[in-house]
Amino acid sequence: MKKTLLMAGALLALTVGVASAQSGINLSWNDCGTFGLLQKNFACNSNTAASHVMYASAITGVDMPQLNGQAGGLDMQTNQASLSNWWQFNTGGCRFNSPSYLSANFDFTSASGNCFDPWLGGAAGGISFTPGFNGPNRARIRTVCAIPGSTAIDGVSEYYFFKVGIGNARTTGLGSCAGCLDGACIVLNSIQVTQPAGVGDYTLTLPITRNYIQWQAGGNIGGECPAATPTRSATWGSVKSLYR
Repeated sequence: MKKTLLMAGALLALTVGVASAQSGINLSWNDCGTFGLLQKNFACNSNTAASHVMYASAITGVDMPQLNGQAGGLDMQTNQASLSNWWQFNTGGCRFNSPSYLSANFDFTSASGNCFDPWLGGAAGGISFTPGFNGPNRARIRTVCAIPGSTAIDGVSEYYFFKVGIGNARTTGLGSCAGCLDGACIVLNSIQVTQPAGVGDYTLTLPITRNYIQWQAGGNIGGECPAATPTRSATWGSVKSLYR
C-alpha cells in the first residue's frame, strides 16, 4: 500500500509545475524562434507603417490534451536612465489608450506556418504594461488569452502562443513622443500554459534558442539584457481585470 501511494504521489507531481527538460521558450521579431530576428531597427520617421511584431513561441515538453489558455510575462529595459515618452504605454503615458501603440494578438491563421498554431483563430485576451517595474528604465508586459473549450497539442512541436505589436503612432511630427531611437531589450521570462483545473498547468522559463530581442541599439547599460525576473503563475480569472 505504501509503495502504491508513493507511486501515485510521483505521478501527481508530474501534472503540475515546470515541464520537462525538452521544453522551452523563444522570442523573435517577425516570426517564431530561429525563423525570426534578434534585432529590429527603425528610422523613426513614420507614424503609419505597420507594427513591429514580436513572436513568443514554446515547446511544452509534455502532451497537453486540454490546452485552454496561456499567460506570458516579458520585461523590457531601455538604454536610458528612465523610460522615454515613446515607451510610455501606461495610463496617462504619451502613447497610451490606442491599440495601435501596444497590442497583443493571438491569431496566427495567416502566419508563416514555421511553428504550429494552437488557437486556430479562436483565442481572446489582452495585454498590460507596467512602467518602472524593477527600475526606472524598465517595464513589465503581460499577456493572457483563452479559448472556448480546449484543444490538444503535443510536447515536441514548437507552437506560437502570443505576439505583441508596437505601433508607430505619435513617432514623428506634431504631438509626437520622444524616444523612438532609444535602444531597448525585451526578455520573455515565462509562458504559463493552462488546462482545466486538475489536468495540469505548466510554466516554461528556459530558452530554446533565445528568449530576448533588441530594439535599435539594444537596452544595455553596462551589461547585457536585464536578467529574467520570473513572473508569478496566474489564471485567466485572476488577471483578466488588469488588461485593456
